[in-house]
Amino acid sequence: MDKWDGTAFPEMIRGLPEIDIAMNGIRGWLLEDGSRQVVFFDIEPVGEVPPHSHCAQWGIMVDGEMTLTIGDETREYRKGDWYFIPEGVVHSARFNSRVNVIDIFDAPDRYRAK
Repeated sequence: MDKWDGTAFPEMIRGLPEIDIAMNGIRGWLLEDGSRQVVFFDIEPVGEVPPHSHCAQWGIMVDGEMTLTIGDETREYRKGDWYFIPEGVVHSARFNSRVNVIDIFDAPDRYRAK
């Protein structure tokens, strides 16, 4: 069985171009319109993504649990929770289980397709 079986995302999503990402255990499918990007992430419990910043990002949890720190605020997020990270704000994440999330990035070039 492929480790990506069981994702919440159907074939119509998994048929999109995959993002080129160097972190093991993270897979994403890219939808873009030339000014913004939507990424459908499937993330294994890979541990922590270190603090970083970039363009504005809005996301919604489809499945799983993660701890997200945005600026000075740390919170647990679960299915149905959403978040907004303003441009330039430092943030980090810890994945407590397999996570499926949809993120919208306010930039046309946050990720590249493989």
